[in-house]
This record gives sequence, C-alpha cells and structure tokens, in this order.
Amino acid sequence: MGRLFGTDGVRGIANLELTCELATKIGRAAALVLTDNNQKKKPKVLIGKDPRISSSMLESALSAGLLSVGVNVMLLGVVPTPAVPLLVQQYKADAGIMISASHNSFEYNGIKIFNNEGFKLPDEKEDMIEEIIRNDIFPSPTAEDIGMLSHCTTSVEDYVNLLKANVPLPLKGMRVVFDCANGSSAATARRLFESVGVEGVYLNDSPDGININLNCGSTYIEVISDYVRNNNFDVGFAFDGDADRCLAVDEKGEVVDGDKIMAICANYLKGKGLLKNNTVVATVMSNMGFFVSCKENGINVVTTKVGDRYVLEEMLARGYSIGGEQSGHIIFLDYENTGDGQLTALMLLNIMKSTGKKLSELAAIMDTYPQVLINIKVSSEGKEKLNSDEEINAAIEQAESELGQEGRILVRPSGTEPLIRVMAEGRDAAQIERVASGIAELIGNKLS
Repeated sequence: MGRLFGTDGVRGIANLELTCELATKIGRAAALVLTDNNQKKKPKVLIGKDPRISSSMLESALSAGLLSVGVNVMLLGVVPTPAVPLLVQQYKADAGIMISASHNSFEYNGIKIFNNEGFKLPDEKEDMIEEIIRNDIFPSPTAEDIGMLSHCTTSVEDYVNLLKANVPLPLKGMRVVFDCANGSSAATARRLFESVGVEGVYLNDSPDGININLNCGSTYIEVISDYVRNNNFDVGFAFDGDADRCLAVDEKGEVVDGDKIMAICANYLKGKGLLKNNTVVATVMSNMGFFVSCKENGINVVTTKVGDRYVLEEMLARGYSIGGEQSGHIIFLDYENTGDGQLTALMLLNIMKSTGKKLSELAAIMDTYPQVLINIKVSSEGKEKLNSDEEINAAIEQAESELGQEGRILVRPSGTEPLIRVMAEGRDAAQIERVASGIAELIGNKLS
C-alpha cells in the first residue's frame, strides 16, 4: 500500500480507490490515534460531509468503523469543511472528520481529519494512522462499550452564528453574487450573508449529488465573472465544493485571486495594527507580483511548500495572523484554524465597507506577473520518478537559467490528483509560455 494521505487528507475515486472498507479502517485507526481510550467516557467524533453522491456511503462506513471501536459519532450533515474544526471546539468533541474531495469532480471523494483543537493532522499522526491500518489489528468492544450514533440538527445554525460574530459592520447596501459550486456552501451561504445584510444572488446552490463543481465554483470563475460584469453587481465570490476556498471578482468582472486577497487583507490589517509580526505566509506558488507588492508596502513574506496545512504550521510556529494560497485557501488565524471561503468573503466585504473602496481599487495594490500553469496527467509511478529523471532535471535547470531574475519555473507533483504541475512566470509572457510548454511536453513523453 502506498501512502494514503496526500497534502489534504485521503482522496480518490469513491468506491474504487476510496472504498467503504478503507473508510471503515480509517475510522477505526483515527479513533485509536486521536482519542484517549483509557478515559472512562466514550470519545466523541464529529462527521461532516459535502453533498456529492458518495458522501453518505462513506459517512456510513466511517461511522461503522468509529462505532465498532467504542467511539460515539455525531453526524453534522452537509456543512462546509471549516465548520467541522469550529464545531469540534464548540461541541468539545475529541476529533472531527470531513468527507469531501474539495474542488474535484463528483466521482472523487476524500477524508480530512481534525484533532480536538480543530487542526489538521501533522504528518506523524497520519503515519500512525496508516501504520495501524497496515497492521489491521483493532479492538472489538461489545455490549454497552460499542459507540452510539447521533444526528446534530443545529450544525448549520451554530456554524453561521460563529462566522457572524466576526462581522464588525453591517453589510447592508452591497449587491453581491455568490457561486456555491453546488457544494457545501449551498447549505450555509444564503443564511449567513442575508443575516448580515448582504443583498445577494446565489448561483449553483442546488446540489443533486453529481453536479458539484460542474462548470461552476472557484474552478470555473468565468461563470460568476460574466454574471457580475453583465448585471452591475458590486462584487462576486466563488467557493469550491467544500467551501474552504474562495476567489473573488470585482465590479468589472476581473478575477481577484488568493494572492490579491492576501495582499489586500494583509495591508488592511497592517493599517489597523493587527498584522502580527508584520508578516504574511504564502506558498511557493504565489505570483511574483505578490512578493513585489508586499515588499513595496513594507510587509514581510514567509513561504512554505504547497498545501494550506503547511501554511498553517508556519503560522502557528511563528505566531502569524494571515496566510494562504493563490488558489483561495486563506487562513485568518485570529478567527479560525483552517481556510474558510465564507469567512474570506466576509473579510473582503468588511474591508470594502469600512474603506468605501471598490474591490478593483483595493486589488490595484498588486500587479500580477504573467503566469502559465500546465497540468500533465501521469501515472503514480510517473509522479515518483519526477525528481530522479536526469533529462527532466536538466531541462528545468536550463529553463531557470534562461529566465534568470526576471522569472521562475516550478515543477511539482500534485498532492491530491494524478498530475504533475508545471508553473512558469515572468515579465515576458511569450517566453514563459514557450519554456513551460517545452518542459510539460518532455514530462508527458517520459512519465505519462
């Protein structure tokens, strides 16, 4: 068995790669790693899910695994991923699990695990879970020691109330469009934003199990971009399937990605004296224009490898207050322990309201350098061979030499999909297109 956990939990095609049997074992193993089995009371684990068709199947399998080792399970129903760690703390649970494949299409699903403080698991905890699954040895309590199942009927209401507490100003008078990606935010967005005074239109908020992320949401930002541009709205927000990420579009329909959102928010927090250590945390995928903008505004940037969990680890280690990814995972650590797309939208709306500026004016803080991102579909073996292939490494070195100080190239395997990603950026759009395409073609020929 290869490593189960990627950069964002376990993920695969439901019932083929992520089977019920595997989900049951993950539930059992996670219970042993994350709960104290010597305590007298039974541990309690929360389970949330997105609305894709396989989520209920995996919910049942996970629940069975947890119950079979003596853990009480509370089902939250359909909620955004960030609701799970918030409610773990609110309900004083021992752990939380989210069933979702985030931005992936409906045939995929995934399992994300949070500890009793609402944090994603570090590598060593995931390794412990995998080791238990490999050994396939679990306790089998009987009689009254078997866990009990319950259903939470207030999960959406409680999550919305926790988010509303972060809104210092009423947001009346703003015309906003939300693209819910036919995902988890369909259960929460309307209730949340209407309650703080937003005049909203909600697109793609009718999930049927198979339309999640289908030509909508943050991975199809042109949908909401066109809607805002053609209907004279102030701003638009697009969430992904589990609503832990958010991209925005300004009143002109221009995209405001995670880098620009971080630049806007960090600069605003600095002006309020709330940017801890005068630093924002980003990943190596952030645009060069982001680093230039932060330098010009006197803000330090710390970079990590790709994955919001690594951003969070750096934030926790150094006491930083904001960090995130270009893809729209933004973490406001003063409020939550994980990225939350709806919190990000609230933060941007609050900045617009308090400054009286349009989003296009705020986004002008950063110029985006031309960037090319090419995804090459490869086998699992191909992903593993990437770093050891001498011809590919030589081509990357040649590209780096050609781009020099005016650009960069980054080649990395995806942590969640069978892909290798080639990213190039610089001032010369034609040059980076040629360089990235050449490396992508070489990788495709050798590793597909």
